[in-house]
Amino acid sequence: MNKINQLFAKNNGQKLLSLYFCAGCPTLEGTGDVIKTMQRRGIAMIEVGIPFSDPLADGPVIQSAATQALKNGMNLHTLFTQLREIQDEVDIPLVLMGYLNPILHYGIEEFCQSCVESGVSGMIIPDLPFKDYQDIVKPIADKYDLRVIMLITPETSEDRIRFIDDNTDGFIYMVSSAAITGAQKSFDDAKQEYFRRINAMNLRNPRMIGFGISNKQTLEAAQSNAAGAIIGSKFVTLLNESKDADEALDKLFEALRS
Repeated sequence: MNKINQLFAKNNGQKLLSLYFCAGCPTLEGTGDVIKTMQRRGIAMIEVGIPFSDPLADGPVIQSAATQALKNGMNLHTLFTQLREIQDEVDIPLVLMGYLNPILHYGIEEFCQSCVESGVSGMIIPDLPFKDYQDIVKPIADKYDLRVIMLITPETSEDRIRFIDDNTDGFIYMVSSAAITGAQKSFDDAKQEYFRRINAMNLRNPRMIGFGISNKQTLEAAQSNAAGAIIGSKFVTLLNESKDADEALDKLFEALRS
């Protein structure tokens, strides 16, 4: 069974925490150590960002990390080499998150094959049109037992959400707002209502809520309305400041308690 499916099948109601970081930032060589440190510290699933020069859905923090990673020399070939080196040491699901352009240049089938060879369980491609997913990407991903995770936002219609739920597997990435990524202090009434509305739909796939989670209030709001939470910008900021994953996690866990 795919590791993503295993994670949600065995969590027994435990609220999961997934973290995002950009491969190759703060250092080119540190990607494997960041992943192994996250696993050791109890992170349930890791989103590994593929740096891209034009990340439209990302806020300034992740844009800056991607720029630094590209300057450091990170690319898909290097990333897959690094992931293969630690493959036998990583048991938790790894999900690659990146834009369509670099994946197309790499080759979709080649990308999926490299994912399997390096221990990756799935991918998130924010700018992948759903029709292209169904017609082109899904058949190849299914061949390699990879999960393609789709995003929904407060603007996504109920019909569209059910269509996504019926045609995907793994989990649904529930974006807390239609804005770009970035930490927030709280979720307003509109976002809370959005969480409750989707919760009431009783979707087949589990959901993870991301975008804007940075403290106890936003974490608890996300975890009470989904299987777990995804944190990106807050952790990326702390990792870039400290240059040490353990120290960054210490500071993140402290922030999530307050």
